[in-house]
Amino acid sequence: MTDRRWTLLVVCLATGVLLLNVAAPNVALPDVGRDLDAELGVLQWVISGYSLALAASLLTAGTLADLLGRRRMFLGGLGGFAAASALCAAAPSVLALVAGRAAQGLAGAVLLSSSLALLAQDFTGPARARAIGLWGATVAAAFAIGPLEGGLLTEAFGWRAIFVLDVAVALPCIPVAVRHLRESRDPDAGRVDWLGTATLSVGLFLGVFALTRGGVLGWGSGLIVACLAGAAVLLAAFVVVEQREREPMLDLGLFATPTFTGASVVVLIMAASTFGPFLYLTLFLLDVGGASPTAVGLQLLPLSSAAFVVSVLGGRFAGLLPVRVALPAGQLLCAAGLLAMRGLEASSPWTFLLPGLLAMGVGIGLANPAVTYAALGVVPAARSGMASGVNNTFRQVGLALGIAALGALLPSGAVASAAAFAAALDDILLVSAVGAGVGAVLALWLVRQRDFVAEPAPQAPSRGR
Repeated sequence: MTDRRWTLLVVCLATGVLLLNVAAPNVALPDVGRDLDAELGVLQWVISGYSLALAASLLTAGTLADLLGRRRMFLGGLGGFAAASALCAAAPSVLALVAGRAAQGLAGAVLLSSSLALLAQDFTGPARARAIGLWGATVAAAFAIGPLEGGLLTEAFGWRAIFVLDVAVALPCIPVAVRHLRESRDPDAGRVDWLGTATLSVGLFLGVFALTRGGVLGWGSGLIVACLAGAAVLLAAFVVVEQREREPMLDLGLFATPTFTGASVVVLIMAASTFGPFLYLTLFLLDVGGASPTAVGLQLLPLSSAAFVVSVLGGRFAGLLPVRVALPAGQLLCAAGLLAMRGLEASSPWTFLLPGLLAMGVGIGLANPAVTYAALGVVPAARSGMASGVNNTFRQVGLALGIAALGALLPSGAVASAAAFAAALDDILLVSAVGAGVGAVLALWLVRQRDFVAEPAPQAPSRGR
């Protein structure tokens, strides 16, 4: 096997394990709540805390990857992720679990930002499209297989086994990465923008906290208003800082390219409207439908199967289906799938979900690799660390905001009332479908084939230590 294929293998494995952690804990939340005596408002942070930490640190991690070396950062991320997973497995309280999940997110940011940069440096042209297609298939499969993995482990060994498996997968990847990955840096990379990191991280935290707790504390409460105002001020300050910073963590000039802007906005909407609703669909199937964690995982499996097959085929036949076609088409299919799942009741057979899940699986399989290729395809390889960081930041911000905002549609006590939960889930699916439709329109408007740049073939591998 060539080193380039080893790069693809280890990057997909590492990406898969960290993204399994977005969805796998979903089906374990009721067990976590009973074991650690936590209510839904706190349990949401087991999911969104991971995504938020991941989002808040991706840009800094991308800059560090460009500056210190993508291979070095990838190895550090693998080790850090394994250590944080061990902390989650041993968590004595829900706050300790949330802290461990945040640590997982920080390590995952290092891992994810460097992984796409490693692909971008080793693959060009059609080979890059195929590699990103396989990477996109891994993302889709990991997210959708997550509930099945989480269900099987939770029922067989308890929820802590989810995080034990993370350690078991991450550690063996380290020697493979040491042997086969080649080192690269951005020769023009500058220093780390710590002021930008601080304003972005705190601003995102305040915004997600307000959206998560607004329905419980009241949207007019002083704390929620203060958090929303603080988030607005800090995120505006982040933009100002990046405009004035000589070496910003986010080069705002990238957004002068319409395709890059489109890819960033669409991936945020896609994560919020496509992946966000699945937390509440999973909880409905568990708490209202009375299904076991493993049964829920099996019910959602058609989505992962369709997404995986379409992502692989999309990478192989990328030249036949341009990005500006695949991306809006995928978003429209996701919208149709979300609408098809409305009307779910506690007594509904599992086949009720099948048409919607298959439509969403095909849609995700088309859109996910396309939006990633759009973000990386319009920048030189030397800027791939920042580009992948921006793309994944918007993805994780979308997921965290989607969980928080859609959760606000779930009225207090809805989990205890089947009728109220079903009505709220219908609203969540409708809002998500509208969001996916908006994403399709923006993709059609902003993504342009002429924005893509050609890259020279990668140099011969060199494994700097």
